[in-house]
Amino acid sequence: MKHLALTIVASLGCLSPLQAQTLPVYLDESKPLEQRIDDALSRMTLDEKIAVIHAQSKFSSPGVKRLGFPDLWTDDGPHGVRPDVLWDEWEQAGQTNDSCVAFPALTCLAATWNPAMARLYGESLGEEALYRGKNVILGPGVNIYRTPLGGRNFEYMGEDPLLASRMVVPYVQGLQSKGVAACVKHYALNNDEEYRHQVNVKVSDRALHEIYLPAFRAAVQEGGAWAIMGAYNLYKDQHNCHNEVMLNKILKQDWGFDGVVISDWGGCHDTDEAVRNGLDLEFGTWTDGLTMGKTNAYDAYYLAAAYKQAIREGRYTTKELDDKVRRVLRLFYRTTMRRNKPVGFLCSESHYEAALKIAQDGIVLLKNATVPDGSPSGKRNLLPINPTETRSILVVGENAIKMMTVGGGSSSLKAQREILPLDGIKARFKSATIDYARGYVGDTVQSYNGVTVGRSLYETRSQAELTAEAVDKARRADVVVFIGGLNKSDYQDCEGHDRKSYDMPYAQNEVVEAILKVNPRLVFVNISGNGIALPWLSKVPAVVQAWFIGSEAGEAIASVLAGDVNPSGKLPFTWYASLDQCGAHATGSYPGTWRPDHRVIDEEYREDIFVGYRWTDRLKAKGKPLFPFGHGLSYTTFKLGRVTADKVSMGAADSLTFTIPVSNTGSVAGAETVQLYISEKQPKGERPVKELKAFRKVFLNPGETRLISLTIGKEALSHYDGATGRWTVSPGAFEALVGTSAADIAARCIFTFK
Repeated sequence: MKHLALTIVASLGCLSPLQAQTLPVYLDESKPLEQRIDDALSRMTLDEKIAVIHAQSKFSSPGVKRLGFPDLWTDDGPHGVRPDVLWDEWEQAGQTNDSCVAFPALTCLAATWNPAMARLYGESLGEEALYRGKNVILGPGVNIYRTPLGGRNFEYMGEDPLLASRMVVPYVQGLQSKGVAACVKHYALNNDEEYRHQVNVKVSDRALHEIYLPAFRAAVQEGGAWAIMGAYNLYKDQHNCHNEVMLNKILKQDWGFDGVVISDWGGCHDTDEAVRNGLDLEFGTWTDGLTMGKTNAYDAYYLAAAYKQAIREGRYTTKELDDKVRRVLRLFYRTTMRRNKPVGFLCSESHYEAALKIAQDGIVLLKNATVPDGSPSGKRNLLPINPTETRSILVVGENAIKMMTVGGGSSSLKAQREILPLDGIKARFKSATIDYARGYVGDTVQSYNGVTVGRSLYETRSQAELTAEAVDKARRADVVVFIGGLNKSDYQDCEGHDRKSYDMPYAQNEVVEAILKVNPRLVFVNISGNGIALPWLSKVPAVVQAWFIGSEAGEAIASVLAGDVNPSGKLPFTWYASLDQCGAHATGSYPGTWRPDHRVIDEEYREDIFVGYRWTDRLKAKGKPLFPFGHGLSYTTFKLGRVTADKVSMGAADSLTFTIPVSNTGSVAGAETVQLYISEKQPKGERPVKELKAFRKVFLNPGETRLISLTIGKEALSHYDGATGRWTVSPGAFEALVGTSAADIAARCIFTFK
């Protein structure tokens, strides 16, 4: 009789209607979900309830075996399904079937400005997770890019809350359409990595709601996210994994979130706060919440034995416990107990095709200047590189031979394959002589968390020798392609630390300058999730932002360099010339100030709502940024015509549609992203000069023109009033600005709100 529920579940598919009537309510799929949850809850013992709200291993929590609920398995994302580790150790489990397709980092996904790519991403990742038996993927990440030094920015979706919101919703929906829960992270204000366990963020209610929460809200209310991960940092002196305002008030009360709040690993610090302040499922605590503790100490978690003993002693009723268990059961029914799940696939060709397509759609052409050429005009743009006419290409840079799927923290993967840039270029430019020079040494680590980097990175030559080799080979090359930028080592693009400097690391600037003296035909392909100072930008004719783009990196980069793919990515953040152009640094508010006891660091967001282009638009920056938010070039040219509105004024219940013709005026098919910004003409209080409120990516053949429509509602005009806790808009004149970046506005249209 003990295993009756398991037997029933196993035979559900062959039960007759009469037999089904004998099922317990919690197993009867004809009953409403909440009724089934209540029935299951009523059958659980106190021990079973406590068990399901904390981990039993590094990445799993127990189900209710007596009632037939399987264990719940989580795994890191958001760019692929992390390889399995041992039950109670971080070391690799040594399996041979836990490789994956590595999808592009989320900065690249955001750079596509294409919600269809986000849906494809979520569905593909969900299928990989299904095959691997994972019920919850710990992603996507939507924390705002506040400073370019943020070590984890590469996992997030840029600086703008509207862009991040529009991209996270289809990702969540795509992933969960496969019966795998999205655990959207890190909620909230996890905008830098250094001292992430000690940072207490001080931010205005307005900035919180206008800048840092919209993507989370969209994931919950539009995407229907089944799980949210609390952040390590503090807000109002409470850790965000058990924060009264963040979890109980905003997330669960105001937004109506019915899913599970999962702690970040080691993010829980106190039983009483965890009980009362909204944490539902505790992971990774060990015994002190911050550092290595006892092994197999899951009963010592804050929501384990200590909580159970407090209930038995009458210090708590079961009110909070039952709410937590209801939420966990709801997650079970959505994942582990879901019948007729789609079929999972691992490393399928369709997934590699998706990874390639997303990478190609997100690569950004930052600069493409003319160089001397044998054409009738005497010069042409350096890119694309003609595969049939180019005789020799020199590839320079460690990043051309370094696996970028390995390292970086919890997003590190064991990819089944990763096409390196050097190999991709060799495969595409077969008629040319391809040579390689390392140029610099950035990282010689050979493995990370049990995954090896593939090609050896050991190097014994001095920097002088490496520079001399690159210069000597560059003299003889038709084109030099420098694959450089950051990597995923500590203090680069990596979890746990922020970058120490905005400068290009290692000796890359030195090598670039030396090469330019002997060969000006240089393409710099930057691999990073962040902006970097580019002191030689005026002398380098072509710059490509290639992100961390996963399994198909080499093929994607080569296809853009050769012109097989016309680049159409747009920057999801402002690329500053120097840190003093960034509000967080210009105001001196990053990285914060330690309290006298040196246990907490207060970081006040003094730039307030003026993040990214909102700051540079206020003319507080010193000069123009290197590249504005939304910037991205093409191998063709586009023209935007006159924008018109379907009405001259709108009310609170109205929507307003703007229409603009977009033409491909060049000779190559390509895609342009039309961006709609809204500006209040005479604001009564402080408002940004303009804010992104809609966008649309459109593909056009040469000579083709299409009318593009962008629709907004009242919310696009509103701002958050911290005094009243409400969104509000004042009657008056507004201006719609339509362009191809925050700095390239092609058309304007005045309208009023009444």
